[in-house]
Amino acid sequence: MNSEKKHTKLTKWFFKRPKITGVITFLFLSFIASFIVVQQYKLIKEDEQNEMNTILHVVHQNIEQSLKNCYTTTLTLALTIDSNGIPENFDSVGKTLMASNANINAVQLVPKGIIKYIYPMKGNEAAMNLNILTDPYLKEEALKSIATQKMYFAGPLKLKQGGMGIVGRFPVFENNKFWGFSAVIIKLETLLKSSGIDNIDDSKYYFQFSKYDPTEQKEIFYLPNKSDFSSNYNVSIKIPDGDWKLYIISKNQNYLYSQILIPGIIGIIIAALFGLLIFTLLKIPEELQSLVSIQATKLLNSEIKFGAIFDQAAIGIAHIDTFTGNFIEINNQYCQLLGYTQQEMKERNFQFVTHPKDIEEDLLNLEKLREGKIAAYTMEKRYITKEGAIVWINSTVSPLLKKNKKVTTHISIVEDISTKKEAEYLIKKNETRFKSLFEDSPMPLREEDFSEVKKYLEELKLLNKSKDIVTAFFYANPLVVEKCHSLIQVININKASLKLYKVKSKEDLIEAKSELFNIRSKKDFIENLIAITQGKKHFIIDTIIKNAKGEFRNINLRWNIVKSYTKTFERIIVSTEDITDRMATEKIILDTKQRVESLINTIDGIVWECDATNFSFNFISKKVENILGYTAAEWLAEPTFWQDHIYWEDQEMVRNYCKLKTEQNLNHDFEYRMVAKDHSIVWLRDIVNVVLENGKAISLRGIMIDITKTKEAEKELNTSYTMVTEQNKRLLNFSYIVSHNLRSHTSNIASIVSLIESSESEEEREQMIQLLKTVSGSLNETMVHLNEVINIRNNIGLVSESLNLAHYITTVKSVLSEQITSHEVTISSDIPQDTFINYNPAYLESILYNIISNSIRYRHSSRKPIIKINLAVENDRKVLQISDNGIGIDLVRNADKIFGMYKTFTNNSDSKGIGLFITKNQIDAMGGNITVESEPNVGTTFKIYIQ
Repeated sequence: MNSEKKHTKLTKWFFKRPKITGVITFLFLSFIASFIVVQQYKLIKEDEQNEMNTILHVVHQNIEQSLKNCYTTTLTLALTIDSNGIPENFDSVGKTLMASNANINAVQLVPKGIIKYIYPMKGNEAAMNLNILTDPYLKEEALKSIATQKMYFAGPLKLKQGGMGIVGRFPVFENNKFWGFSAVIIKLETLLKSSGIDNIDDSKYYFQFSKYDPTEQKEIFYLPNKSDFSSNYNVSIKIPDGDWKLYIISKNQNYLYSQILIPGIIGIIIAALFGLLIFTLLKIPEELQSLVSIQATKLLNSEIKFGAIFDQAAIGIAHIDTFTGNFIEINNQYCQLLGYTQQEMKERNFQFVTHPKDIEEDLLNLEKLREGKIAAYTMEKRYITKEGAIVWINSTVSPLLKKNKKVTTHISIVEDISTKKEAEYLIKKNETRFKSLFEDSPMPLREEDFSEVKKYLEELKLLNKSKDIVTAFFYANPLVVEKCHSLIQVININKASLKLYKVKSKEDLIEAKSELFNIRSKKDFIENLIAITQGKKHFIIDTIIKNAKGEFRNINLRWNIVKSYTKTFERIIVSTEDITDRMATEKIILDTKQRVESLINTIDGIVWECDATNFSFNFISKKVENILGYTAAEWLAEPTFWQDHIYWEDQEMVRNYCKLKTEQNLNHDFEYRMVAKDHSIVWLRDIVNVVLENGKAISLRGIMIDITKTKEAEKELNTSYTMVTEQNKRLLNFSYIVSHNLRSHTSNIASIVSLIESSESEEEREQMIQLLKTVSGSLNETMVHLNEVINIRNNIGLVSESLNLAHYITTVKSVLSEQITSHEVTISSDIPQDTFINYNPAYLESILYNIISNSIRYRHSSRKPIIKINLAVENDRKVLQISDNGIGIDLVRNADKIFGMYKTFTNNSDSKGIGLFITKNQIDAMGGNITVESEPNVGTTFKIYIQ
């Protein structure tokens, strides 16, 4: 209740202050108008940006597609080069390629960088014998193509033969040696024309085409309009095939302000008018407001009664001023018919929506109605809808109000008859069209009567007989065949048929019909008669005819019975298509296809094509049988053949890589392994070209090159390098050991000799001599150890045998049996008795002895020794593992000293640090390696990797 009082109070406040209310209304509407104008500006600007991006994308796609089409051309040219490096049939292949690609102005072959072959030669003579690898203007981009081993489009540049052009060069290699280039020449104007730039509306935008010149350190522009456009809105895109940049630039951006200025002004004016209107209305006296309310109530009651009939009618009804033609009242059906709102219709008259060609008649009838000459009238006329479409209606006009015996207003009732009119128009149009279709058809047509032929075949009782019987009959009775041919009546013949037979009229054709009946056509006419006897309603055959000039032409002949004459054969439509030229073209295409297939099969690689979505192959060259052993038929029989025969380690990488590059529309070049038919592994290099249509990859084409020998040589080289590197490390380590250990002994000997010389008593000298003997013995022992290491490293031709590993473990346990028993050592081995390894017998026994004896020597004092021996496989290599629970080794401090000479890690008096050093050298000599895992007071595990 309180809210209602507040609302009433607020309303009264506004009614009492018309000026303030008008100003508030003006400000509010001005704000709305400004908001709408700003939004309109943003939409116009965004539309322009979207339009420019769309246009640029289309032009870029057209240029890219034109360049992509050149890849096939250059590859085909490269295929003409024989094993001696000489092109075969260059001119004929060049002519065919030029005919198949209208965007190319010339093709070239450039052996060793010198232009030696050009098609067409006419107009291109100036480019002959030009060395592009020495020309400073051409050299850089040519070398770039060789370095990438991919096609590169150089330019735009000034051509020797004149004009600006783009040169696409594809580097050709034979036996991994650069042969030269396969090239195409595209004039700049040709490229721009194919891009569709000429078709773009130049009233709003213009294009610019540029490339960065590293020599001049600036961007070079090639299209005529080279003025500075940095202040204009522009969009650019990079064309990677030639390192070009394409711009689209807005000519005039000021027009946007004019588009929003007028609506803004109109909005302010409307806001001011509304404010003024509110101010005016609020000043009207209350008595007038009361009177308006009473009259509005009466009018509302009348409208409710009238609306039930007027608005709910299924046809259009309008109350119209007879003198002005303005719509006074109009129902919804009438509005829907024309597409206007009721308010829009009331702002117009019936002349505005009436078709100009119908206004005169309508006004004439209305004048008669107004003057009382007619009581009512009906006419069919056309209305023009809000969308500009034409609607046919049936209009019935009756008078409503009269003044001084003249009609002042009338009622117009309209019914949509567009469907009826459209049907009438189509019928009339079809009659005319079908009437001219026969005569003006480019296809030679005849209308013939076969009824007499059928009657004659009925008399001969050949209808519905078996095909073999009627065939034998016709070949045995040639006169019957000729008579049947003479019984055919030509009813009508079109111009194209007269032209085919080289006659001037139907009468000339009928007169010459028997003379044109040649031997080949007679044989095919028998097939025609056989079809009639078998009840066929149509017939098709390729045959030969002879025209009035005696020329023979290949045609495709077909006839069909007109539907209502299927029983009598009185009306037959015969069409004949001249296929002489088509057959000649098909023969040329077939010959060309065979020649291209022959060229493809001579390439030292597998040429292929597949679907870009699922990688199912639709073509594979016969070279696949030489490289992988599979026939082309075997390959193409299975959609997933290629994916299934990739080496298992490479399958996931290859699939993901191909899918990624295809989705990015990027050509790619990669290496992987495949399993050949004989189960051998073949390394392939796959060079893949992505074929695009409307910016989407539709297929992939490429060539697979066998690089197995290259990979094997690479592997051998890496192995040799690893071996030499390892040997150098060993030699360096050994030299350090020799230097260090011998220097220690020689220093001791030198010191003792010095002491002997300076000793004062015989007893002291005798002590020094005994000490010298001890040092000499140590030196001798060192020399023995070093000699043993030298023997291991020099023993290149070690003999490896198949040895029973379990047997050698048993032998070592027997040698160490006294120590095993005395120290209560437990040695467990899970190696089967039939386990064999290829190893040197002496080395195997020595390695087992040194490691097991060390495990016993460095046992833990607080627990019984346990030694475990097992054999595992890691990465296809056998690993002999020996673990103990001894005192362990601190690997943090001694990891780099474990296998060093004379390196000890305990205080044991019998530790000399030579056993593991010799063991390491023996394992290295057998091509293996040894690792250690240890923890103090826990134990140690040695892993011996067997090659």
